Amino acid sequence: MQSTLLLPAFTVSRLVTKIEKNTKGVAMLDRAQWFFVGMLIALSVQLSQPVAAAVPAGKTVQTAQSNSSGAADKLYKEGVQLYTQGTVEAKRSALVKLEEALKLYRQAGDKRREPLSLLGIGKVYNDLGENQKALEYYSQSLPLFRAVGDRGGEATTLYNIGGAYLELGENQKALEYYSQSLPLFRAIGNRSGEALTLNNAGLVYSKLGEKQKALEYYSQSLPLFRAVGDRGEEATTLNNIGLVYSELGENQKALEYYSQSLPLTRAVGDRGGEAVTLYNIASVKRHQNNLTEALNDIESSLKIIENLRNKITNPELHTSHLSQLQNYYKFYIDLLMQLHQANPNSGYDVKASEARKRASNP
Repeated sequence: MQSTLLLPAFTVSRLVTKIEKNTKGVAMLDRAQWFFVGMLIALSVQLSQPVAAAVPAGKTVQTAQSNSSGAADKLYKEGVQLYTQGTVEAKRSALVKLEEALKLYRQAGDKRREPLSLLGIGKVYNDLGENQKALEYYSQSLPLFRAVGDRGGEATTLYNIGGAYLELGENQKALEYYSQSLPLFRAIGNRSGEALTLNNAGLVYSKLGEKQKALEYYSQSLPLFRAVGDRGEEATTLNNIGLVYSELGENQKALEYYSQSLPLTRAVGDRGGEAVTLYNIASVKRHQNNLTEALNDIESSLKIIENLRNKITNPELHTSHLSQLQNYYKFYIDLLMQLHQANPNSGYDVKASEARKRASNP
């Protein structure tokens, strides 16, 4: 995010945050999509296909199998509706619905819809941070998608498995699954899936220290996101490219990409992404010794993050976001003290003292 690709966990939807200790920046990671949207599209196609055999006109034949599938479809859709509410509570309720749907699909012998349910359940567990549990369900759905020849479902599952391994820190495993999903997305012409896979693979290569390889993958994903009109992911990719250049010491180049990302995050209303990009811009400007400008950017970033934090009601999420806020404050306080050393009579030490109080009493 998160992105995440590491974005502040303050974006409860799409991104995850990680602050690097060297304050080089924050990458943005796709998270809320372990490609759930693709799964929903696949489901709508599946649900349009008849389950029972055709019957003579004017006669009604109702089987236990069709009843089970019909009830399962209803439960599945209810689960999806709960999931899209985005809260932890709603997602846990979605799990119940999806598990019930899965049971009925199995009773009906519905081999096309069963893996969709498994994929959905795995996705929800992934969102809840239970990655091993997610992998259990993904590993069940994968052979079923292959058995019915659903390459879209197969590609999506492989992508999601890669994402789960990425969050578990198993980078080589993540790459292994991304390398399997990528040609499948290309084969079926799914440019969004292709772009997301390229972006996440780029993140893995960046984490492995292969910065040029990361740039290659990010640079391939960028025009694809633009082609499908996904400005949010375009912003994510621009931010990720900027971070790689920052890590390579090419600060001006990094700033160019961050500056392209910022208006896009604002245009799509991604406040968390905006906060992260501002943080990254502040980090670069600090390295360039543009301390006053860096201060303005980090203050704008903190204002957004504090506003987002105040809207979080879930205790677990609140604790997680609070941890990230502390990292932002640390950067802010260090910057203020750096400014104080250069301008001892300008009151930066007072601002740093006030910031320490806010950080300790959020």
